[in-house]
Amino acid sequence: MDKVFKALADDTRRRLLDRLREHSGQTLGELCEHIDMTRQSVTQHLAVLEAAHLVATVRRGREKLHYLNPVPLHEIQERWIDRFERPRLRVLSDVKRRAEEAMTDKPTFVYVTYIASTPEKVWDALTDADLTAAYWGHSNVSDWQPGSRWEHRRTDGTGIADVVGTVVERERPTRLVTTWASPDEEGRPDRHSRVTFDIRPHADIVRLTVTHEDLNDEGELAAVSGGWPAVLSNLKSLLETGRTLPQEPWSVPGH
Repeated sequence: MDKVFKALADDTRRRLLDRLREHSGQTLGELCEHIDMTRQSVTQHLAVLEAAHLVATVRRGREKLHYLNPVPLHEIQERWIDRFERPRLRVLSDVKRRAEEAMTDKPTFVYVTYIASTPEKVWDALTDADLTAAYWGHSNVSDWQPGSRWEHRRTDGTGIADVVGTVVERERPTRLVTTWASPDEEGRPDRHSRVTFDIRPHADIVRLTVTHEDLNDEGELAAVSGGWPAVLSNLKSLLETGRTLPQEPWSVPGH
């Protein structure tokens, strides 16, 4: 938290965050266009923001894209604001990620969270059918080999898959890439989105980055912006406490 307040104390760094709030997923060059200082100085400010986890980065070819990460700000809200002013935390879907793929105008959502667990346990929680059923309300079913089909099946006994796709990359326990599509659009690759789970050790905990790209429109972006924070919060609770949240976050009225 000290690093967060240090990062926010500087006007230039606040302006960089404002730029990413307006348009997330920018390169260093794009950020420098509106900051009257050298690239080296902007790079140093971004390094401070990254150290405070206020900015997350994703490599796209030779470029490094910068995204606003709302989690530390939400923790401030939870600690000093929400407990006094609101009975429940506002869902992180209120903090939307608007990004653009380097060579396309399709929106991208990036979410970073930290979990007191191991990469192996996080991997299993994302791929084990029983574990996903416990915190997601769906079972993720596949053999998780590159090229294999996967399904996101309901747990109500119907076996209906609400999402289907293909495993693109598999590097247990650090990286999983899959395509996502509704079953009725499985035969239309142009309508498929892509989800990357990047699972990295972070000292004694795990840094999980979820990148959902090639979304078809702002409506899909709005949907995943509310869905991923809810699902990953439930995942985090299960791995850290052995229990899911008292209510499914996505089923609370008004959220």
